[in-house]
Amino acid sequence: MKRDIVEKGAIIQRDRETYAITPHLPAGLATPEQLEQIAAVARRYNAKLKLSSAQRVLIVGLAEEDIDGAWADLEGMRPGRPFGPCVRSIKICPGTDFCKRGQQDSVALGLKLDERFQAKELPWKLKMSVSGCMNDCAEACIKDIALLGSPKGWHLQVGGNGGSAPRLSLRLLEHIPTEAEALATVERLVAWFIAQNRKCRIGKLVEEVGLDEMRRIALGE
Repeated sequence: MKRDIVEKGAIIQRDRETYAITPHLPAGLATPEQLEQIAAVARRYNAKLKLSSAQRVLIVGLAEEDIDGAWADLEGMRPGRPFGPCVRSIKICPGTDFCKRGQQDSVALGLKLDERFQAKELPWKLKMSVSGCMNDCAEACIKDIALLGSPKGWHLQVGGNGGSAPRLSLRLLEHIPTEAEALATVERLVAWFIAQNRKCRIGKLVEEVGLDEMRRIALGE
């Protein structure tokens, strides 16, 4: 039976014959040229396109023998990591770049998180998001680690996830004043998660150690 081809970023589809690949589009941003390139590959290999909830474009229905050719034609694009124990894509809202309601620059911060963490190997999967205001269009409420813009900085939330045992994230810190400090708190949490070496979502660990301990970890105390 055919299986996912991890080294090629290819996921076996329901028919157990064809595959989907996911070019990485940092923070869900793409140029017209990139979208044209993706569309051209889909046409060339008789595949379909699917917009994912993680703000990426999946090329769906590739024959196994076409996977290498598709990646070669996607010049300059690398595979996303839609599966496996790692940091998945960083979901962001339009933020102050585009949205009239944005209070913080979610695009800039999301791109920095993507550069540092996307596809980082972990004991288990971990999802992140950045929302530029409390409307939370990037769904911090169901992400393992998330940042929400406020008039005075960033709120940090942890422990959310969807799936068969859903959890809502919990507020860990409020009004982190600078982008650099917000990034540092995320780095500490990710390092701690790696050190635990547990095959579970971070929300389970939050339940075990408690919010006070998680705050100390995030602050580096």
